[in-house]
Amino acid sequence: MAFPSLTAARDLGRLQEIAAVFIRHGLGDLVRRLGWADRLARAGHVLRMDHAADLARLDPPVQLRMALEDLGPTFVKLGQILAGRADLFGPAWIAELEKLHSQAPTVPIEVVRAQLAEDLGAPPEEVFARFDAEPLAAASIAQVHGAQLHDGTEVIVKVRRPGIRPVIEADLRLLERLAQLAEDEWPDLRPYQPAGLVRQLGRSLRRELDLQSECHNAERVAAHFAGREHIVIPTVYWDWTGERVNVQQRIDGIPGHELARVDAAGLDRMLLAQRGAQAVLKMIIEDGFFHADPHPGNVFYLPGNRLAFIDFGMMGRLSDARRDQLLSLMLGLVQRDPQAVVEVLMEWTEDAGHTDMEALQQDVVAFVDQYRGTALAKLSLGGMMNDVTTILREYRLALPADLALLVKTFITLEGLGRSLAPDFHMATEAEPLLEAAVRARYSPRVLAERGWTSAVHGLRLLGRLPREVARMLRQTKRTGVQVHVEVRHLERVVDQLDRAVSRLTVAMVVAALIVGSSIVMTVRGGPMLFGLPAFGLLGFLIAGIGGIWLAWSVLRSGRAARVAHRD
Repeated sequence: MAFPSLTAARDLGRLQEIAAVFIRHGLGDLVRRLGWADRLARAGHVLRMDHAADLARLDPPVQLRMALEDLGPTFVKLGQILAGRADLFGPAWIAELEKLHSQAPTVPIEVVRAQLAEDLGAPPEEVFARFDAEPLAAASIAQVHGAQLHDGTEVIVKVRRPGIRPVIEADLRLLERLAQLAEDEWPDLRPYQPAGLVRQLGRSLRRELDLQSECHNAERVAAHFAGREHIVIPTVYWDWTGERVNVQQRIDGIPGHELARVDAAGLDRMLLAQRGAQAVLKMIIEDGFFHADPHPGNVFYLPGNRLAFIDFGMMGRLSDARRDQLLSLMLGLVQRDPQAVVEVLMEWTEDAGHTDMEALQQDVVAFVDQYRGTALAKLSLGGMMNDVTTILREYRLALPADLALLVKTFITLEGLGRSLAPDFHMATEAEPLLEAAVRARYSPRVLAERGWTSAVHGLRLLGRLPREVARMLRQTKRTGVQVHVEVRHLERVVDQLDRAVSRLTVAMVVAALIVGSSIVMTVRGGPMLFGLPAFGLLGFLIAGIGGIWLAWSVLRSGRAARVAHRD
């Protein structure tokens, strides 16, 4: 396959790195099929392909995961997004992509010191009472250092890796062109919207590159949990926060994966699981703004059975319309109402013209109906949503990006709760929140507000209507009007009309014969047969034959229609 006009010369070096990594991990055939080798050869870059086939020993999912890890933050983030797309990939691919992590080697303080001093306004040793040169943790985009403010407050200083933005921007340009090429060259990929996936990746990465955006997210979540002392969100110190650095309160708690320490501290595992689930469900159902990666590394357990959430770089957003759909879907799953689930999925996949929607509906009904009679405490809400996306994948349907992220969040959240308390059931926690949200969203006050908003929009539309009509008339004068009429099965319609006209004609002739023969029967004279006028009897005989033919024709047509309907 050709790879025409892939990118400007500034991106060719990065393209060579990506191709070399793919080859090293046994994906040389993919490089050939994409035409990268030819493109690079024309630009004077040579790829060694001679041992590519020898390296293709691992399973394809493993090869892909290892290649993405080597390619850096853009591709790691892409893999993490794909790991949440159970509607696109099978279990083997999802399980391998879930192993992707953002851990990366630390950058020495000497490398970041100049950038850090520029962003803080002074060297970090002067800004803070104490600054730890050795990072606490390092990810692909940023690394974290411990520090102490002059008032004794312990904080963390998150620093973006120097030079990371140009690499990510180059990767995104390459991926955008590759996604567009994939949609053009492989029509089977279009339902999966590769260009949309890359746009989602770009939005996510650019938000994460802006470290102050994470802090805005944290403060927004903190405002939503104001007054709930059992949920802790780190305080942001804006005096030293900007695009490339942020300073936040350091959380001194038990990381979510250290369950032995939870028991040693005497914390209530079930209560922690319930509070964590209720917090994230509140973000989703009530706020429409949720932590999209609530894995154990982003959750800390504190004394008093409190929870702290950190790292608000990856957030999910739901519109009001989407939340209404989500409420209907989740209530349908929790209350085992298959029709509610089907109706929401029909809305989400209404543009899937290639799909047998009747078969999809039957499969969803059968799936939900299998849980009828199952106790609520035994339902796995995350598992049920994952199964729904699996059904969609079988029908080659892709969820919108925001919903795919939501499904991943549910599955991660339920896994976190089950790790704390095996008897934890998220469906039990979700049902009262869902019912309360439905009551709130359809209260008289909310309905009145929606009605007022709709009225205002309607008045605005009426105000624009004369301008829109004038614009349409001008366009019609310039370009004319084209009318396209498509009549399906036209020959069948003509045949049916022809048969109907024939039957009507025969019926009219039969009726005329009956009336005429009846009149002849009253006239005396002429030939007689069986004591009756012969012409009258002949008319009745012909009318009877015509009536029998007409009845047989109608019955035959009805049988044929029933057979065609069954087929």
